[in-house]
Amino acid sequence: MAQQQPETGPAGAAGHPDGPAAAPDLPPRVAKVYGEWDLATVPAFAGGFINFGHWAGLGELTGRVLTEADRVRSEQDLYRLVLGTFGEARGRSALEAGCGRGLGCVLALREFGLDPVIGLDAHPDQIARARAAHAELLAGGAGGAGRLTFVLGAAQRMPLGADTVDCLYSVEAVQHFRFPAAFAREAARVLRPGGRLALTTFFARTPGAARELPGLLPPYADGLDVPHVIDEFAGTLAGAGLRDVVVRPIGDAVWEGYDRYMAQQPELSDGWPRRYLTAYETGLLDYYLLTAAR
Repeated sequence: MAQQQPETGPAGAAGHPDGPAAAPDLPPRVAKVYGEWDLATVPAFAGGFINFGHWAGLGELTGRVLTEADRVRSEQDLYRLVLGTFGEARGRSALEAGCGRGLGCVLALREFGLDPVIGLDAHPDQIARARAAHAELLAGGAGGAGRLTFVLGAAQRMPLGADTVDCLYSVEAVQHFRFPAAFAREAARVLRPGGRLALTTFFARTPGAARELPGLLPPYADGLDVPHVIDEFAGTLAGAGLRDVVVRPIGDAVWEGYDRYMAQQPELSDGWPRRYLTAYETGLLDYYLLTAAR
């Protein structure tokens, strides 16, 4: 895995009050999947966004072939769903926790007018890819000077000062977080008063489901994902001082569309990733959109 020194934060923002941190200590499976294996390049995540997608905007899916363009649109639409919770966002600063290649950061910048946008990721390879993919914007091309920054850092210890951003969002990254309480505290710290948090990913529905999921889905068994329980996670946000925590299940617009796409791809149709639909239909997990305010 490539090594990179940690950042102290974007220009104009003080770093973490405890000083610079060492490079994030990644679980071995996370390090490999997002480093050597580069998950964004596999067919299941066409377009490089690395999420299961929100398929409601694609219309009726039954009886038609889903294309790669449909898959990319579903991934973009999941970002649009999350970013749309901020309302009129133009000119407001934003942080994405778990930004990957930074495609969602650019979407936030260009479609929603969030500005500036900071992309934070714990994997140095992902930060390097994001910087390479968006080099022109980072260099000031297309009016991008100072509007986009990518920072290496962990969600449980963000290298930013207090009251730094108006909006904090995360799209399908929280399932990797080992320390949700620390993430919640950091979110409350870096958001400005009145700032908004929005995140989406899949959660176990109950503690019993969290115990069962590793037997069905290998990412829970091999250390890639953590089966956080939705009610416990929402309580953690509230316990960190965030208010107006709202939990919205959106699995009806995620799992069936994703499974239909997988079923139509010869190289994907028989793999274990199709068990996510099984886990949803049997009540073990669901996909959720959570919002809160500082």
